[in-house]
Amino acid sequence: MTATLETQQTGLVTALNRQQANALIAYLNYKKYHWLTFGPLFRDIHLLFEEQGGEVFAMIDELAERSLMIDGSPVADPAEYIPTATVTPSAGKLSVREMIAEAIATHELIIAEMHKDADAAATAGDIGTADLYTRLVQVHQKHRWFLKEMLKKGDGLTS
Repeated sequence: MTATLETQQTGLVTALNRQQANALIAYLNYKKYHWLTFGPLFRDIHLLFEEQGGEVFAMIDELAERSLMIDGSPVADPAEYIPTATVTPSAGKLSVREMIAEAIATHELIIAEMHKDADAAATAGDIGTADLYTRLVQVHQKHRWFLKEMLKKGDGLTS
């Protein structure tokens, strides 16, 4: 493997590891929101956070296995997740509106990164990794859309 191919390979695995770590932190944030949701829309928001969190959790394995498929190593040690992630772990007591806004911001960060990561994978000729990002970014976009709708209405329940 030439130096350029090795550099591209390393960059692809680094990005996959970042997204794997992001998925775990996003999942853990979702669990926090799920457990701490309250108010008149409790049931719906509680279930939405559980559903979206489960979909994000499933991404962890897909991203880790993609690293292995391209001869890389996924994030495996629990202590490596926080320093590898660009998603910030949720902290403190939040209102439901703040939880939703924080989840939206997480999706926006991941979507922007996955667009760049997909471009880098395509440029490196790794259409499998590019395809994975293309598919996963659509899930994040759908999650963001549902969450943004909850804040858009101005009904006083969450916004």
